[in-house]
Amino acid sequence: MSHDQFPSDLRSPEGAWERLCQVAVKGAEYDSPERRPHAKCLEGTRVTILNDIYQLINNRKESQLIWLHGMAGVGKSAVAFTVAERMRSLKVIEQTKIETRLAGTFFFSRQHTNCSMTGYFFATLAYQLACNFPNVQEDLKKAIRENPALLDPKKSLHDQMEGLFLKPLRRLRSRLRNCLPSTFVIDALDECVSKSELAELISLLDGALRDPELPVIHILLTSRSEPHIRNVIQKLEVHPLVSNIPAGISAEGTVPAMISLDGAADVDNDIRIFLEHSFMELESDTGFPQPTADELAQLVSRAGRRFIVASTMMKFINDDDDDGYQDPRDRLQVMLTFANELLPGNLEVYELYNGILATCADPARAYLHLSIVASLADPLPMRQISELLVFSEGKDVEIVLVQLRSLIDIPADSSLPVNIYHSSIRDYASDPSNCSFIKVQDNKDPHSILAYSSFRLMMKKIPSSTAFQDALSELSKQSQAMQPHNPTSLKRSLAFIVEPPEPLQVLRGLLWTQGYRRSALQSWPMSRDGLAWLQTLEGDDWLRTREAKDWLQTEWGLAWLETRWGEDWLGNQGGEDWLETRPWGANAGSRPRAGTTGCILGICKAPRSPRSKSGH
Repeated sequence: MSHDQFPSDLRSPEGAWERLCQVAVKGAEYDSPERRPHAKCLEGTRVTILNDIYQLINNRKESQLIWLHGMAGVGKSAVAFTVAERMRSLKVIEQTKIETRLAGTFFFSRQHTNCSMTGYFFATLAYQLACNFPNVQEDLKKAIRENPALLDPKKSLHDQMEGLFLKPLRRLRSRLRNCLPSTFVIDALDECVSKSELAELISLLDGALRDPELPVIHILLTSRSEPHIRNVIQKLEVHPLVSNIPAGISAEGTVPAMISLDGAADVDNDIRIFLEHSFMELESDTGFPQPTADELAQLVSRAGRRFIVASTMMKFINDDDDDGYQDPRDRLQVMLTFANELLPGNLEVYELYNGILATCADPARAYLHLSIVASLADPLPMRQISELLVFSEGKDVEIVLVQLRSLIDIPADSSLPVNIYHSSIRDYASDPSNCSFIKVQDNKDPHSILAYSSFRLMMKKIPSSTAFQDALSELSKQSQAMQPHNPTSLKRSLAFIVEPPEPLQVLRGLLWTQGYRRSALQSWPMSRDGLAWLQTLEGDDWLRTREAKDWLQTEWGLAWLETRWGEDWLGNQGGEDWLETRPWGANAGSRPRAGTTGCILGICKAPRSPRSKSGH
């Protein structure tokens, strides 16, 4: 990215800092309002795990990469948040008023686009690092002024790490020499959408910790035990970067510390504490009587050592929605009726979600709406979801979603986005085979619904083809980010629209003109818009391609040749050239039957006025 693509004041220190503030992903910070409600370890729970982590990050001798892993729902993010909060409360030295031991955080999440990619990772950490240690701000400003492309998410991670991460940390080496180490907390690596980018990021972080010019720092990583993450970690363990190991630190000391949350012996007791605390709050708010010891033990067993199950059960019990289970006692009984036998993997979590959907008026419809919310690239407020889906899913969207409040967070403020509570819900909603209700197999694909609904909404705002093209031309007045795209070219490529835009018809036209011409779209050229497109310059150029020659031999291609537009084309140079390549041009005995073949043989090739290639 060139200097000219940035604001003119970026070359000033104030402009560079302002740009960094804009680029940094605030939603990726551990305590961001966008991530509420924040998962946090209840006091008295996860004591052993937390003490193990604190012992590791108090090590003053050598930097460490710490990997906390476990299956979905065991509480990794809660541990990460708790560690970050504790480090934020500790000063690097007693005399400082600002500098804390929390150097920076990045909580990956597929719920927000910028939190699911690595492009803004180092810019976000750099921003937090500079806020915590103001004396490195000048170094960052200088690096950005000298190379503004460091803030471009497409810039190489290696260059971003060097300019935005390593340089300011090197400045802190003398400042932190006699201090307890600073810590970075990186949560939910598995939520990064690109496996290759994530593998590179982990390797870069491991290499950074071997830089002898850096102060001692620790990086806590959390993730599911996914194979692509485990493979990278194991490579770091088996093949340490010996050449980059600082003097006095052995290769063994750089091996990542691995801590697993799967099957921890104290989890059942932690979940019991969590449930007791939750029922006490429920009793305080509503007068709900405490469950018996046997009932509590049954709920603990049902949780299967997964905090997400215990948390979801409590959300369901405490939900006062009018769906036939208003009394929390009735909702408690629903939870108690679930089978006590624990199932492998994610199945026990999915069984819980199935049970919650069973309380909805229409479980299959509830699953569909849940899958739509989980499929959104970025969360939307309830009002916008309703407006978006009104074309395809009716006007009961809000009614259905309210029945799922134990699975999705619906803020009281309608301007705030609706979010799923946990990534396991996205897993559950992404594959209908995870759901026990047979009717969900007949549900439409949520991505198709969103695409169709988005197109319908666009068409609602654009009442005529002229307005449609005018709206496209307005793209030229948008931000500089749109400059690489030529709206005039886009407008010209859509000049074939001769009817009021109907969403699916326009979508088919766009797909066809962009090269997506699968069998389901073969008939589009016979539509009015398709016939008009074949008369444009783009259509004429396409008819000269090998792909077009194959299409002309299909049912739809032969039908087009019998139209007056097809006859015109056969009378022009392009059609004549095509006829010369046909088998019957060399061997009359192989000529096809009459009808279409009449045109092909030249019977219909009466001289016609050549059409213009400028349009229709």
